[in-house]
Amino acid sequence: MPTDVPENENENGNEINMNDEKLLTHPSYEELLQKLDEAEQKANQYWERILRMQAENENVSRRTERDIANAHKYALEKFANELLPIVDSLELCVASLSPDTHDSAKSVIEGVNLTLKMFYTALEKYGIKQVNPLSEPFDPEHQQAISMQYDPAVKPGTVISVLQKGYTLNNRLLRPALVTVSKAEK
Repeated sequence: MPTDVPENENENGNEINMNDEKLLTHPSYEELLQKLDEAEQKANQYWERILRMQAENENVSRRTERDIANAHKYALEKFANELLPIVDSLELCVASLSPDTHDSAKSVIEGVNLTLKMFYTALEKYGIKQVNPLSEPFDPEHQQAISMQYDPAVKPGTVISVLQKGYTLNNRLLRPALVTVSKAEK
């Protein structure tokens, strides 16, 4: 039930002096727009910050995954580098025998050849491949030229002898092949 209260009296019947009453003040429309713009700018700044942080987090995650994959893929690198001189020695043993000692030490040579085959199989099983570039064009990414010689029978820039074979681990160079390369005539 609404009651009729005169404009200059409150509900209790007390007289209200309009001059004494504090009027509620509201910010102007321009001030509200300015505050809204500031709030939107802050929200946009925070949103951009969140997006940058999210992108950075994804990059760190991808980099970590790649580092872990590389660690697994190339974990054998040090061990393989320790085995390569053994393979070199066995190959040198077989290559350095003269034909006349070949008959007397035939069973020893067969044993060394079998050992070499087992080494090659074990190396390939773990992604280690031999680089033997004999008669191929010189490739500075996988070969190291020790000397150059003129050979009229071979095109210049071709590998004419391999002093030490190179190796790769999962297509990454472990050791370059040491080679002699043919050169053009002076």
